[in-house]
Amino acid sequence: MRKLVTAFAALAFVLSASMNCAMAQDKKAEKGAGKATMKVVAENAKTRAYEVTFAHGAENASVPSSSVRVIRALAGGTLQRIYSDGKKENVVYKTGEVRINEASPAFTTKNIGKKVIKLYIVQLK
Repeated sequence: MRKLVTAFAALAFVLSASMNCAMAQDKKAEKGAGKATMKVVAENAKTRAYEVTFAHGAENASVPSSSVRVIRALAGGTLQRIYSDGKKENVVYKTGEVRINEASPAFTTKNIGKKVIKLYIVQLK
């Protein structure tokens, strides 16, 4: 009987510790959500090259895309574009994929996937 009580106590301890760890990870993931980060890596009078990183749930501000952009997915995933008129569009990037995006109306972008997305973008000014 004593061994059974000891085993039950050990099992309860392990389950409690694993639940606390999972809850801490969920809070960390929620805390990581917020704004996408942008790092300019090169710039001149005509172009700008930068990396944008979207944590799970992260968004970027609504900015008009008034010029052509070349985008390479360094780490792919699913982004959702939300236009000012309320229209939503999901865009899936595969790691290594390269796209050319034409000028477009302003939209907010949100990482709706579960992975961190990292894009390398070269944009004409």
